[in-house]
Amino acid sequence: MRVLDEPITFDEDFVNQPHAIYEQLRVQAPVRRAIMRRGLAVWLVTGYSEARSLLSDPRLSKDNRKARELFETRITATGTPNAFESSLASHLLNMDPPDHTRLRKLVNKAFTARTVSRLRPRIEQIADELLDSITAPGSVDLLEAFAFPLPITVICELLGIPVADRDDFRTWSNSIVSASAPEVLQEHSAALAGYLNALIAVKRSEPSEDLLSDLVHVSEEGDQLSDVELISMAFLLLVAGHETTVNLIGNGVLALLEHPDQLAALREDPSLLPGAVEELLRYDGPINIATLRFTTEPVVVGEVEIPADEFVMVSLLAANRDGARFEDPDRLDVRRQAGGHLAFGHGLHYCVGAPLARLEAEIALGKLFGRFGTLELNGAATSLRYRDSTLVRGLEKLPVKLA
Repeated sequence: MRVLDEPITFDEDFVNQPHAIYEQLRVQAPVRRAIMRRGLAVWLVTGYSEARSLLSDPRLSKDNRKARELFETRITATGTPNAFESSLASHLLNMDPPDHTRLRKLVNKAFTARTVSRLRPRIEQIADELLDSITAPGSVDLLEAFAFPLPITVICELLGIPVADRDDFRTWSNSIVSASAPEVLQEHSAALAGYLNALIAVKRSEPSEDLLSDLVHVSEEGDQLSDVELISMAFLLLVAGHETTVNLIGNGVLALLEHPDQLAALREDPSLLPGAVEELLRYDGPINIATLRFTTEPVVVGEVEIPADEFVMVSLLAANRDGARFEDPDRLDVRRQAGGHLAFGHGLHYCVGAPLARLEAEIALGKLFGRFGTLELNGAATSLRYRDSTLVRGLEKLPVKLA
């Protein structure tokens, strides 16, 4: 087996310039040791074939209870709070079958391509209203004015959550998916869990026509979700339902502005848009490193053996720029056949909300570039900063000039 170099660490360069770092890592060792910000030792996977294989490998578990026990043995000395203890943690992404199978079955119907397609008129209406509120010509933070409010409005309406609370959700969500201070993470996790618990109580006594009410009262072969499962499910759908799309829109707009020839091709032929969304997902997707897994037995990946009881982190961002899978991977090409990318994961935990994210991105980009004939960055791309997170790949701001 191959002997690896010293573990890498996740510093500021890793957050803001991951693609250059990943290119080096894929060449050196597509599976290697790494140290997280708070000291947790993991194995980082950056190659496409290795990532795709591990994402569907049953020897890698996501069981929350076992992960909590393993985490406690590895991180106790640092005094870091255990993120697996939160009532928000018992969701689909932290479960193995048969629990995962049971819960996934209860939400699958809400996110089929056919079901999601019925939302198109309302999503188009929301997009139009948001663009109407943008005064042009002028400068605007496109994340604040468009990329964030579009998906958060959609998911709040879908779940039956007051849109007036969306700013609170943004604050809580940013803390939970970013490298926040432990005390801030605990405070905001507790606030979100408390809010969702109260909302679920309302849906139980006064159900309405929304997904959260359906989940509270659903019965599949006599089975219902527990209170903890409901809170965790609502959390996952709410956070994943807007985080992914916010960053997909933001990263996608930036990529097109940096490649005016590709934007021109889209303007000339809007029928390219569905395929362009797939290419944008591949080129600079909204998720950097997938959520944590751990080995239940030794797993050989290429020239490396990962021992049992080791945490594994798979970089979707890195896998999608692997030249062994995608020709000229650092080139944006809206005509590329980008099928097979891993932006939504692969296997058992493939993103349940992928059809909704695709539809929202297609509508958002089409409406935005259809409305404004001139759209350019307001400032140098090198001045843009990314959110301090290894989970999401998303800009802090996206200032643009519109006309």
